[in-house]
Amino acid sequence: MSKEANNSFSGCLNGDFKEAGAVPTVSAGSISDPASQRRKAVILALGKALPDQLLLQESLVENYFRETNCDDPVMREKLERLCKNTTVKRRYTVLSHDLLQKYPELTTQVSPTIRQRLDICNAAVTDLAHKAAMSCLGDWGRPAANITHLVYVSSSELRLPGGDLHLASRLSLRPDVARVPLYFLGCYGGVAALRVAKDLAENNPGSRVLVVTSETTAIGYRPPSRDRPYDLVGAALFGDGAAAAVVGAEMEPGEEKAAFLEMEVAVQEFLEGTAGVVDGKMGEQGVSFKLGRDLPEVIEGRVEKFCRRLIQGMEREGGDGFNDLFWAVHPGGPAILNRVEEKLGLWPEKLRCSWRALSDYGNASSNTVFYVLDYMREEMRRKKNGGERGEEWGLVLAFGPGVTFEGILVRSLI
Repeated sequence: MSKEANNSFSGCLNGDFKEAGAVPTVSAGSISDPASQRRKAVILALGKALPDQLLLQESLVENYFRETNCDDPVMREKLERLCKNTTVKRRYTVLSHDLLQKYPELTTQVSPTIRQRLDICNAAVTDLAHKAAMSCLGDWGRPAANITHLVYVSSSELRLPGGDLHLASRLSLRPDVARVPLYFLGCYGGVAALRVAKDLAENNPGSRVLVVTSETTAIGYRPPSRDRPYDLVGAALFGDGAAAAVVGAEMEPGEEKAAFLEMEVAVQEFLEGTAGVVDGKMGEQGVSFKLGRDLPEVIEGRVEKFCRRLIQGMEREGGDGFNDLFWAVHPGGPAILNRVEEKLGLWPEKLRCSWRALSDYGNASSNTVFYVLDYMREEMRRKKNGGERGEEWGLVLAFGPGVTFEGILVRSLI
């Protein structure tokens, strides 16, 4: 790092923010410094859960048209083309053949089915959330009674009380656990939840925040129709599942396993005039989604400026430093990942974990970024065990309705 760049970085560290709206950048102290650990929230553990039904992309079209009793060759050809372009190889789904036989109205065009959908979804997201949370607590190695806060995310349920209370009860969390439900955020919900957990952990000494996301496409499942071409995108791309993380701001030596990421700076931003690019409405037949064709272009137009805001003060002279970072990007779809990679000039391997998660799980909405992080943790551990030094700093990104950007500057602890 040049002297000029180093002076700029030091100025940011000392709080000299000359640009209006500048985001405070990170401390240069060692991550092992106890004072630094007290200041910043850390992802301590991860977990996930998936439905029993595995959906292979190669057999999706045949199964989908058979279950919905549709014989439209035009729609079939469109879905086949979409399935080939998604790069998805497999997904998991709550909707089994037996469940569709129990609720045959879900496969027809005009039946009001909101009650049936919510019966399926409310139960499914609670079961998946519970399994993901238990997986995460096992990874953490401490009991659920130590959880002080719960951040719960879903765009797949609608009830009072919400899934946050049902999950807290199922996990036997203590009655005074502070619950924060985040509903209908869509694809950026996972990163938004980490941002909220970071604030909670850093402002409540000794707290441990359980973040849980849980989603199912059953809320919007419907048969193919030429009047709703956007439904085919969902059929080709989206999947079900749940994920969880534990976040805390003060490590307890000897009582907690090795931490994963320290969260330094978290930012949310929405783009003016883009509210209709990702559109979802609840009706008698569940939720209907519309994804604008210009979504990848909208993201591409803002992503570089957004990322530079997050890494402000860290740029090296003579380059933007993007390839010096590791990247955990929510894989909304192949077009989005391709646009991000091209716009930022990223080397192909930088988004490897995002592509891998897309291939293995599809776009599972708020869950997917945690699947990316899980693969990233695996990769970091492999590098460490092999004596290879990985990148110290990285960005966690997601994009969703609004159009909303969520980003976190993180530091590897592995």
